[in-house]
Amino acid sequence: MNSHCKGEMPIDTENDIVMARKYVREAAVALGFGVTDVTRIVTATSELTRNIYVYAGSGIIRWHPINGNAAGLELVFEDHGPGIADVSLALKPGYTTSKGLGMGLPGSKRLMDEMEVLSEIGKGTIIRIRKWLKR
Repeated sequence: MNSHCKGEMPIDTENDIVMARKYVREAAVALGFGVTDVTRIVTATSELTRNIYVYAGSGIIRWHPINGNAAGLELVFEDHGPGIADVSLALKPGYTTSKGLGMGLPGSKRLMDEMEVLSEIGKGTIIRIRKWLKR
């Protein structure tokens, strides 16, 4: 396993979205994900890092391999922004608090195998997503 499989980086600028995509792509490829799953993982990463930048202003992304009964990749997106008032509503396709399409959270959930959203108004949001390797 190479050093690309695990890491973290701050999300403070729009360019950080591009860098997060690059690093997560490298991790997914190094772990053996196929082209379709790499695309899914990178797309979800793009959506969730953009949410941090747009809604919270800054945050952090962490990624690491999962080993155990199954192998995969876990990504954690954390911010100290305003939080999400109604997580279940935010996960519905088409719901948006901005001018977007409302596909960020529900789209990311659909692209990944697992998603957990923890959010507290005025304290921030932590989103954990996982994709499992198909062997």
